[in-house]
Amino acid sequence: MNFSALLPLMVMLVQLWPYSLSTQNRSVQNTDLSFMAVRRVKRDWLWEPLFATEEQISLDPIYIGQLKSDLDKQDGNLKYILTGEGAGSIFVIDEHNGKIYVTQKLDREKKPFYSLRAQAINRSTQLPVEPESEFIIKVRDVNDHEPQFLDGPYVATVPEMSPEGTSVIQVTATDGDDPSYGNSARLLYSLIQGQPYFSVEPKTGVIRMASQMDRETKDQYLVIIQVKDMVGQPGAFSATATVTINLSDINDNPPKFQQRLYHMSVSEEAPVGTTVGKVFAEDNDIGENAAMNYSIEGDSSHVFDIITNSETQEGIILLKKTVDYESKRRYSIQAKVVNKYIDERFLKEGPFEDKTIIKINVEDSDEPPVFTSENYVMEIFEGAMTGSLVGAVTARDPDDDDSPVRYSIVQSTPSKRLFSINEHNGTIITTKPLDREIASWHNITVTATETRNPEKISEANVYIQVLDVNDNAPEFPKYYETFVCENAVSGQLIKTVSAVDQDDQESHHFYFSLAPEATNNSHFTVKDNQDNTAGVFTSKSGFRRQEQFFFYLPILIHDNGTPPLTSTNTLTVTVCDCDTEVNTFYCRYGALMYSLGLSTEALVAVLACILILLVFFLAIVTIRQQKKKSPFSEKMEEFRENIVSYNDEGGGEEDTEAFDISALRTRTVMRTYKPRRKVTSEIHSLYRQSLQVGPDSAIFRQFISEKLEEANTDPTVPPYDSLQTYAFEGTGSLAGSLSSLGSNVSDADQSYDYLADWGPHFKQLAGMYTSHRSVGD
Repeated sequence: MNFSALLPLMVMLVQLWPYSLSTQNRSVQNTDLSFMAVRRVKRDWLWEPLFATEEQISLDPIYIGQLKSDLDKQDGNLKYILTGEGAGSIFVIDEHNGKIYVTQKLDREKKPFYSLRAQAINRSTQLPVEPESEFIIKVRDVNDHEPQFLDGPYVATVPEMSPEGTSVIQVTATDGDDPSYGNSARLLYSLIQGQPYFSVEPKTGVIRMASQMDRETKDQYLVIIQVKDMVGQPGAFSATATVTINLSDINDNPPKFQQRLYHMSVSEEAPVGTTVGKVFAEDNDIGENAAMNYSIEGDSSHVFDIITNSETQEGIILLKKTVDYESKRRYSIQAKVVNKYIDERFLKEGPFEDKTIIKINVEDSDEPPVFTSENYVMEIFEGAMTGSLVGAVTARDPDDDDSPVRYSIVQSTPSKRLFSINEHNGTIITTKPLDREIASWHNITVTATETRNPEKISEANVYIQVLDVNDNAPEFPKYYETFVCENAVSGQLIKTVSAVDQDDQESHHFYFSLAPEATNNSHFTVKDNQDNTAGVFTSKSGFRRQEQFFFYLPILIHDNGTPPLTSTNTLTVTVCDCDTEVNTFYCRYGALMYSLGLSTEALVAVLACILILLVFFLAIVTIRQQKKKSPFSEKMEEFRENIVSYNDEGGGEEDTEAFDISALRTRTVMRTYKPRRKVTSEIHSLYRQSLQVGPDSAIFRQFISEKLEEANTDPTVPPYDSLQTYAFEGTGSLAGSLSSLGSNVSDADQSYDYLADWGPHFKQLAGMYTSHRSVGD
């Protein structure tokens, strides 16, 4: 019979039919896990249920069940054989009666089931009496694992004042036992520590708020959670986990001033911006929930101000306007503080603000005198007598003791010497007469000093305007050059004149006329243009230079000042010899000659002499410059041409790498020396023939070549190019050559008789050579 089709049925029976079995008078205690065989009904087979305890330790094999065939006659003719997983090692079978034993400790977590095969054979024939059949032995779980919190320890944060039931965190434990069988892996959570603030759900491990808590009272809690398997039954395994729960802050506390009344003081000398004092409001919240803003309420806000220190949350009282002890000695201000961020959930509990009173006393200090005005403007007429009153300044001591004040002028300017001040009453007077035309304004600085405390000084500016008085007569603005032609006609305009007055000219008007002594003048007239100008006209036709070269015309000018002033200005008119227009230069020249009393001819002579002297002076200067020139200019030019520049910076005397001068000193690199040729006779011959040959002569060219070759091969010459000049005297000289190059020629080859024919200038030279020749003969 084939048992394969019945295998699922056997597995089901294994799961639904557990029971205890005792064998050989030994009871098997099901303490952890049971081992069960499959009971299966088959045509000659009968399988009984099999049990074994997991993790049970025993020295003897443990009987777990029996296999029995219905063909077994109990005569020992059948033999039972067990094969498959663990057969022979973990599981053994009694071949005579089919009883199965487990010999080793089993662990369901390592292997939950085993697949085995059973067979019954005839001992005589060794043939199977039953077909081999496979069955599965499942290891039943027992509670042999403790639950564990793998993610602990736990840390959670929840806002303070959270309502009851708010979820905080979920803790989770794991158990290695089989969750699908029994209660070994069924866990139960409980709270060991944390009541009455927190609770935990037994099955899920979710921790919840059990009541509202205030962070300001306590901001951290330690909760201990315990978990048990087997649903907490006796003998269950357990584990614990620690949960740290922090309460986060919310803005549930208003700020509160530490004091209901603050007292402060400030000196009346304190400048704007001075810190008067500090106030502080406490807020039990933290972070931005404790941020606050301060303000001042009432009329005192224009004198004092308050700002918030963002780091310390202090309110800093600042002086917004200077205070005066004599005006007001005490201020009472109300300061207000408000949370910067407000949680609307707690507005019903009251306003999140607070107020306090700050009393500020003004401290008296010794202040400097105070002028009634920072700037004074005064006026005085020019020309006023010395000691005239200009004005007065006033200053007083603002302190209660009202110290006397002493005045003085301190500015070091010329204006200081023009004015003085009475040190007791501040009156300013002049020390000199003032002239508006020199200075129309004067600026002085006046100080007021306390007599009891000289260190207390104040200053005030005094601006003094000098008023104009008509004390300057009008006059011509410049010297007028006036000319009239000899052929001028009557009524001709020859000049337009104007006038100036150093007094204030904005409202001045000038009037022009001829002076009384010139009213009968028959040559010129003056016409007032009524615009502060006047025209000068001729009153006759024709003028003669020979009769009168200059005319002096007195013109009377008066202004409209109070009192009016008058002046007489003379206009000089020069007569010119002209045809159609006046030649200004010629007229000036003629006027100059006339004033010097010289005629035209005399002036021409004087100019000629001056020109001759100038030419003579230039000639002397030129000659002197020629004499200063050096007679060796050509040689100097040659020397300058031979200068060789090496543009190497070098490093001083110890610098041997900038330029290797050893190449110039060594004797191993000299040019090949060639001995000089005996060219003395040739040179003598050359100079003898100097009257017959020229620079293009072959002899001359040979001489130059020889000198060039000597220079190139001479090892003693400098290691650079040089210029040597060989001048050719040329032909055509009657005296011939006087060169000394031929002086070593014998007298037999040279005759000096021709020197006697050169005249008396060469007499001494001729005598020297002729006498020498006579001695030689």
